[in-house]
Amino acid sequence: MEIVGSRWKAPSNDVVSNLPLYRSAPLLEVRLEDFELFAMDRLRVLRGISDGLSRGKKPEEMQKLVNDLWKTNMRHTLSSEVINKDIISHFVLRLVYCRTEELRKWFLSMETTLFRNRFKLESSDAQRALMAEFDLPYKAVSTSEYESIKDKLGQVARSIGQSLPTADAIFYKVPFEEVPELVAGRRVFICKGYAYVAMNQVVSLVVTQFRSLLSKALILTNRKWTSTIREEKDRLAPIVETLCMSYLGPDYSQPKEFAEISIKDIDHVAKSSFPLCMRNLFEKLREDHHLKHGGRMQLGLFLKGVGLKLDDALAFWRAEFSQKVGAERFDKEYAYNIRHNYGKEGKRIDYTPYSCQKVISLTPGVGDHHGCPYRHFSEENLRAALGKMGLASRAVEDVMDKVRNRHYQLACTLTFEAVHGASCDTGINHPIQYFNDSQKNNPSK
Repeated sequence: MEIVGSRWKAPSNDVVSNLPLYRSAPLLEVRLEDFELFAMDRLRVLRGISDGLSRGKKPEEMQKLVNDLWKTNMRHTLSSEVINKDIISHFVLRLVYCRTEELRKWFLSMETTLFRNRFKLESSDAQRALMAEFDLPYKAVSTSEYESIKDKLGQVARSIGQSLPTADAIFYKVPFEEVPELVAGRRVFICKGYAYVAMNQVVSLVVTQFRSLLSKALILTNRKWTSTIREEKDRLAPIVETLCMSYLGPDYSQPKEFAEISIKDIDHVAKSSFPLCMRNLFEKLREDHHLKHGGRMQLGLFLKGVGLKLDDALAFWRAEFSQKVGAERFDKEYAYNIRHNYGKEGKRIDYTPYSCQKVISLTPGVGDHHGCPYRHFSEENLRAALGKMGLASRAVEDVMDKVRNRHYQLACTLTFEAVHGASCDTGINHPIQYFNDSQKNNPSK
């Protein structure tokens, strides 16, 4: 993004829309703090959209969800800065998500869905202004042509449950291949290769253009970023490279007040309230009396986060590892790292338990047991693990369906709901969240 001292200005039309088309990077002075915070707020919106789509929400439900997400996350203390936050956050995330094909595909899908729903909220005049900005080569159907096809347009309207077009209705005549979703849904009248698109359907035209332009822009952004990354390796590169994996939920760096688990209860709560990723590590530790570094970090920080005190953590890990390597070797080679995780050694940083994004991003090697089971387990092993947690066959199939589509957090959410018989509308975003919500649903446990 260019960093210079001027402000973004909306195009000068009679009717001005608050919905930018993100044609070019804004010429704005952006503080590094805002650069990151604005992007994280927009990322909350996009991830909320992703979760809604994964859950199969209906169009009207998605409209409400997008509206709520936008109002909650994209506010600014200065109303005059809201549109700048919108544009800055888009271009920051464009940098973040341009770097691989998989990232580009996700960002393109989420931004297109966001644009579609925001466009629908614009007035008809504002929508026409946006069409003019796209310079779409479509003209409104003339009165005489409208009269000649009015009956056909009425038949289509009735078939899709809409009111009949009135005399002042506006329709656009466009090549049918440019509105594939309307054609597939049989929501337009087609004649001689042209589709007659009502004003309330022009979102399909505009979204097609928006998606095409953004797709090309992401490729260009990737090339520019690749060529300039060395110049920004100390300032922007660390932010850009880690933002897509950022955890945006509540802070779980400290256990909740009064939250504490003891060694004598740990087996019971592991079975009743640990998410699959931590339950798998816990069981492997009990079986083998050892975990490699990645497993020790993932499970150890989780145990700290759910309330296992340092002295109990040392006693717990010593009891297990001493069966494999002996107590003396444990004290020499492993105890330091446990104290380090609790901020008692080295730089004395109080380390935070891994989020779902972090767990999913891990790549376990041979003999490792950390990472996300929904991502790394074979289908046979995952089915067996889910069955061991008590999931019925239908619930297992629902989870497996999400896994095949790489919706790993949603798969974990469905597992939680099946195990506890309770809904989790917010979705599972952190292993500590899973544990806390489990404890709320099972107070006796």
